[in-house]
Amino acid sequence: MNKKLIVLAMVIMFVLSGTSILFAQGPDGNKRKGKYTYKNVYKACAKRGEVQTKTPIVSPSDKTMAQWERIFSKKKFDLFKCSEEWNKLSEEEMTDIYSYLYNYAADSPTPAKCK
Repeated sequence: MNKKLIVLAMVIMFVLSGTSILFAQGPDGNKRKGKYTYKNVYKACAKRGEVQTKTPIVSPSDKTMAQWERIFSKKKFDLFKCSEEWNKLSEEEMTDIYSYLYNYAADSPTPAKCK
């Protein structure tokens, strides 16, 4: 009887953990590529003269995960400036940048520390 209860408890635990993985929020892009691409957008923009510095003007920790989700779902990128460079990005590059910003948001487990 005890063995059956233990097995049943383990099965329930695995089912619940599996469903939580399926319903996990957040983008599925490559956050390392996203960081690289995000920085390159600003390098190109600074070269063109639209911004003063090659360093991105918006840090991932400037917004919460919900705010990043809203920005990317509405595709409102005015906050970032450099619209010419943003318009040239592919969907994959956008998803990678979104992953980077989302995963290092202010309320994420590992917020970005440097500006």
